This record gives sequence, structure tokens and C-alpha cells, in this order.
Amino acid sequence: MEGILPLWKERGMTSHDCVFKLRKILKTKKIGHTGTLDPDVDGVLPICIGKATKVVEYMMETGKAYVGEVTIGYSTTTEDSSGEVVDSKPVSVIPSVEEIDQAMEDFSGDIVQIPPMYSAIKVNGRKLYEYARAGQEVERPKRTVSIHKFKRTSEPILNEETQTVSWRFEVDCGKGTYVRTIAVDLGEKLGYPAHMSDLTRVKSGTFTVKDCLTLEQVAALMAEETIEERLFPLEYALDEMEKIDINEDLWDKVKNGAVLPIDTFQQSITYPLVLMYEGRARSIYDVHPTKGHLLKPIKVLRTSV
Repeated sequence: MEGILPLWKERGMTSHDCVFKLRKILKTKKIGHTGTLDPDVDGVLPICIGKATKVVEYMMETGKAYVGEVTIGYSTTTEDSSGEVVDSKPVSVIPSVEEIDQAMEDFSGDIVQIPPMYSAIKVNGRKLYEYARAGQEVERPKRTVSIHKFKRTSEPILNEETQTVSWRFEVDCGKGTYVRTIAVDLGEKLGYPAHMSDLTRVKSGTFTVKDCLTLEQVAALMAEETIEERLFPLEYALDEMEKIDINEDLWDKVKNGAVLPIDTFQQSITYPLVLMYEGRARSIYDVHPTKGHLLKPIKVLRTSV
């Protein structure tokens, strides 16, 4: 079995839980997910199966889209609704939509984020959430992320009981973006502690909600022996890379991982380059790191026809 399965991850499960269950359902061990979704978040989680696990790293580079909700009035340890309250400031007057929209607009483009303590980013070989669970604070590395769109999609609503204000949003962002942190930073810009109170991933790379299957649907299709009809070819993960078709003579070299002269292809070609043979991606080549006159394979995808 080989291909990409866009899974609809349900709430209450980790991404690892999904992989564990799929290994049992699909009766194969060679499965990997393409980017962690928190247990409280549902949505699109592309899963790579078989040879498609070789392109996981490229799928993790793709953009994501989410719909969610931000709540101002209190912040939490985890920056979402599952954590313990760490700061609060009652909201007695709803900020104007003009204030909110302008503050959200300020997040467009490249911004600098400090990842939350409850995240899988590693510092000195340990994940940040491991430090957090041990009650330890460490310096977190700043990172630049890209926000393509951050837009309010509902009217802000005051909850008089909790003295908080919430509104829905859409966000399109580049790799490595923590939407939780955007919510917290947005609240700070508006003068209030805040957290992300709801989140659903609606797009990952080229995959959207309509492409997804639930674990229950995967099990049913597996029982019917039709699951492979719903898998996408691994080429979907290489959508943004330049591709070139090679002939049989060159294929004989490529399938054996041979280095190639840099003038094998046109000078205007952008690397890394996907080499295609008989309509399928075979290998990814890039300029040799120490021998600029050569190209070397950085990822061999398929060695047989």
C-alpha cells in the first residue's frame, strides 16, 4: 500500500494516536503523519503510507488554514481552553470591530513568534512541554512565521457570566505557525489576556475537508478492500517542486542513485528537482553540496517501474 490519506482527526486524539490506530486498521507499520495537531484540535491531517512516508518532510513545509475562536479576558498555561488560568482581566466593554480588525491586520505578513511552553519544539534535546510538565522555564527560541490571512468572521460577543469576549476567525499561515500564540498576542495588542478557545484545521497543503476520511470510514473501506482507491499519489506532496521527465537511459542511472553532471538539464531549472519517469516521481536531485559541477540524489522515491 502506498499513498497519502487525508485523515479527519477527531478531537481527543493525538496525531500519534491516529497513526497507531491506522497501523492496525491498514495492517502496515510504514505510516507517518505530516504535522502534529493538538488533541483539542480537529481537522485535516494528511497521513503518508508506504513509500509516501519518504515525502513527509516536504508535506510539513506546506501552508495550513484554520477556523477558530479567540477569547479575551483570561489566558492559560497552554494558550488554549485546556490549560489552567494564569491571568485574567474582566472585559466590561466589547472592543469595537474596527479595533479588532486593525489589530488582526497587524499580524499579516512575516511575524516573530515565541512558541508556547506546551509545544513539541525541542530545546537542548528536550521538548518544551516536557519542561512545562516538570514546572521548569527555559528560554524559547524566537521564530519567524508567515501569516497570509487573519480575518474576523463573526461579531464579538460578550459573555456576562465569565466577563469575556469571543469572536470567530479564519487564518491562512505558513509552516510552524502556532495559532494559539497568535490568539494570545492579539489579546495583548487589545490590552487583555487571551487564549484560543476553539480551532479546526480546514486545509493542509493541497488537502481540504472534502478530501478527508474519518478512522471509521477508513476501517469500512479497508473491509471492502477499496481503501487504495481513496489514497492520493505521493506526487501531491511535491506539487510546488519543479519536475522533468527523463528517458530510459537516464532512468537506468537514476534508479541506482548515480550522481549526474550539472549540465544534464537546462541551466534555468530550479533545484531541488523531481525526476519523473513513466509519469511517476522517481527521485529528487539537488546540487552536490561540495562538488558544484554535479547533481546528487537527496531522496530516492522509487527504484522499480
